[in-house]
Amino acid sequence: MQNTENPQLTTRDWLAIERTKLANERTFLAYFRTFIVFLGSGITILKLEWFSDIKWFGVVLLFCSPLLLIVGIVRLVYVKKVIRNHYK
Repeated sequence: MQNTENPQLTTRDWLAIERTKLANERTFLAYFRTFIVFLGSGITILKLEWFSDIKWFGVVLLFCSPLLLIVGIVRLVYVKKVIRNHYK
């Protein structure tokens, strides 16, 4: 049974928590990177006449890009909160 009042974390436990935090940040950066790619691709498709046949796809990408960013931010905050609450 884990002592929740004053847990004595070993170095291994502390490093595992730090790895989890860094993995959470990497996941957010992947969401952010995908947001940037969707946004840039959508703008490019809309601006270039060469892609005039698929302008609808540019609009879809522009619509999806902020949704991806919001999902990434919500997930980052939620997982950070879960980690903090679990190891208090």
